[in-house]
Amino acid sequence: MKVGIVGGTGDIGEGIAMRLSSRHDVVIGSREEEKAVQSSECCLETLTKKGLPCSVRGHTNQEAVDRSDVVILAIPFRHVEPTLSSLKGFSGKIVVSPVNPMEKRDYFVCVPPPEGSAALMIRRLLPPDARLCTAFNTVAANKWRALDEELELAIPVCGDDAEAKAVVMDLINSVPRVRAYNAGPLAASCMVECLTPLLLNIARFNKMRDVGIQFK
Repeated sequence: MKVGIVGGTGDIGEGIAMRLSSRHDVVIGSREEEKAVQSSECCLETLTKKGLPCSVRGHTNQEAVDRSDVVILAIPFRHVEPTLSSLKGFSGKIVVSPVNPMEKRDYFVCVPPPEGSAALMIRRLLPPDARLCTAFNTVAANKWRALDEELELAIPVCGDDAEAKAVVMDLINSVPRVRAYNAGPLAASCMVECLTPLLLNIARFNKMRDVGIQFK
């Protein structure tokens, strides 16, 4: 599968690239192509040292969209609208939002946009035929990058396009010990996005690190 990561040089984007590039063709995107190339070289070096295969390249965000079948938007909520307004080519693509609208105050809080969730806001910004799903929201960046650890995590997936959702769930399930769960339509994304500030608060107030979720 060809996977593009818009904003792939951040901690979450680079971590997802490390997990996926041993099984898929990954394009790390950035506003600055040089940063994306450096990130891809770091990913390649890390996986090669561990004896793992790696297919990853660094390009601009636009090329990450153009060269991929599935596009992951690994960008902070505050950068979503300006980033998407600078890009084109999403028509017919499967787009994945791991975006969580939250703020750090005395504790982490979910601050959804008027649409009710980041996913529904992103749907407004994309072409009508873009195939949007919510996924990857609840996995800490450090967990993605800790390649010596098996994640053993659950990842909820929301979306209205059943075929696109199945593709995203297959992508998630290609990572060992990670399991995707159908969490309902895109309108249910608000519930998934609220989990991340909850997990961060649990980690903070209980002196834990990289808290995740499982369903049993």
